[in-house]
Amino acid sequence: MNFLTDPLQFDFFVRALLAVSLVSVLCALVGAWVVLRGLSYIGDAMSHAVLPGIVGAFLSGGNLLLGALVAAVLTALGIGVVGQRSGLKQDSAIGIVFVGMFALGIVMLSRVPTFTSDLSHFLIGNPLGVTTADLWGALVVTLVVGTVLYAVQKELLLASFDPTEARAVGLPVRRLESLLLILIGLVVVLTVQLVGTTLSVSLLITSSATARLLARSLPRMIALAAALGIVGGVVGLYLSYYLDTATGATIVLVNTAVFLLVLLFRRKE
Repeated sequence: MNFLTDPLQFDFFVRALLAVSLVSVLCALVGAWVVLRGLSYIGDAMSHAVLPGIVGAFLSGGNLLLGALVAAVLTALGIGVVGQRSGLKQDSAIGIVFVGMFALGIVMLSRVPTFTSDLSHFLIGNPLGVTTADLWGALVVTLVVGTVLYAVQKELLLASFDPTEARAVGLPVRRLESLLLILIGLVVVLTVQLVGTTLSVSLLITSSATARLLARSLPRMIALAAALGIVGGVVGLYLSYYLDTATGATIVLVNTAVFLLVLLFRRKE
C-alpha cells in the first residue's frame, strides 16, 4: 500500500490527480463530439491557433489565458465563416484558419525574442504545478460546458448527423456548429494551460476514441471516455513519479496503450 500512499503526502501530487481527473471529464464532454464529427484535427489546430492571442496578451501585459480564449473564439468563428462562404468541407476550413492564425502568431513571436520561456510554459504545461485556483477554474469551465452541451444535445445531434432535416425544422445549424467549435476552443485553451498541448489532445481524442470502440450511445461514450481518462491519468502520474519521467508524456503513453489494447482485443463487428 505504500506504493499508493507515499506520493499522496505531497500536495502537488494530490492537486495533479485532481487536475487530471477534472480535465479528463472536461475533455470527454467535447471529445465525444470531436470523434463522432470527425474533428480530431481541431484539438491540435486550436492549441496552435491560439498563439497570436497569447503573444498579443503578453505584449499588452494582459492575461495569457484570456488572450488565448479570445483567439480560440475568433478561430472558431473564422472556421464557420470560411466554411460557409467557400463551400469547402470543415476540415479544409480548419486547416486554412489554423495555419493562418499560427503563422500570425509566429510573426508576432519573432518580434519578442524573450518570450520563449513563457510560451513553452503555457504550451508544454505542467500537471505537477497546478494550483488550487487552477482547479477551481477547471471545475467552473467543466460545469459551464456540461450545462451548455446538455441543453442543446438533441439539437446538436440532429444538426451534426442530419443537417438537412435540422434546417427543415428551423434549427440554426451554422450557429450550433460555431457553438460547438467555441466550446472545443474553450476546453483546449484551459487544458493546454493546465496539462500542455500533447496531453490535452490525448485526453480530447485518444480517450474518446477508445470509448467509441466500446460504447454505442453518446452518454455512455462520454462517461467511459471520462473514466478512461481518469484511470490513464492516475496510472500515468504514479508511473512518472516512480520512474522519474515526464508526467504529461507518460500519461499520453498510458492512454495510447489502453487504446491499442482495446483495439486489439475487442470483438470485430
